[in-house]
Amino acid sequence: MAGIKVRNITFKYPDSEAPVLKNISFDIRPASWTAIIGHNGSGKSTLARLIDGLLIPTTGSIEIDGVRVDETTLGIIHQQIGFVFQNPENQFVGATVADDVAFGLENRQIAPKEMEKRIDSALEMVGMTKYKDVEPINLSGGQKQRVALAGILALMPEVIILDEATSMLDPLARKEILTLLKKLKDEQNISIISITHDLNEIELADNTIVINNAQIVKDGPTADVLKNKKLLTEIGVGIPVSQQLQSLLAARGINLPNKYLNLEELKYWLSQQLQ
Repeated sequence: MAGIKVRNITFKYPDSEAPVLKNISFDIRPASWTAIIGHNGSGKSTLARLIDGLLIPTTGSIEIDGVRVDETTLGIIHQQIGFVFQNPENQFVGATVADDVAFGLENRQIAPKEMEKRIDSALEMVGMTKYKDVEPINLSGGQKQRVALAGILALMPEVIILDEATSMLDPLARKEILTLLKKLKDEQNISIISITHDLNEIELADNTIVINNAQIVKDGPTADVLKNKKLLTEIGVGIPVSQQLQSLLAARGINLPNKYLNLEELKYWLSQQLQ
């Protein structure tokens, strides 16, 4: 299981006057789900790329399971981390769906029998088995994203980074993929890092990091972050429906638990009060 340590990270693009990230530090526990949220352009995706070694910090350090991320360790790091981009087109290289899922396995010289097993298993997990021999160009946006995720799952990484990776999925497909990822986290001890604006996705996270003005302004349990209506409004995420309902109920004099409840938890609590 891979823990992540980020220490005093600053990053500035060569053509930029100001740093995108400034003196960022945090820890990610093994087998946890961490959401990273903030305004568009706040540095969330840059931070994800720094963790994966796609970018190297100007100053500071990142360690994955005790291995420092730098140019000399990228081979080791990329065996531990799978990165699912917002646009699945960025990840397609194969002539068919199966070929595409096989690409990373071939690079790791996985034996053909084991490779076939992993391809079938990954496609089944994302509901794309019947598209195995289809050309990726003929898939919908949501189907392409499922295949991109299958390619990562086949590699069996310890950490999966999702960079707005569910944004192209319809609500049902998004729910199915997020349910799958939560199951993987719980059953296979995979760590999830999700860059997202989706409140349903944020609610699944154990911990949430909020970035604003190149710095971390909040890092704590997701329930605490989602209770902070002022902060959520400032960064443009919005207020969860459950929190809006709790405010309406409180205004009508209903005594509610002093903790964050997601919509399902709120429904259950209300049903208990009616009994």
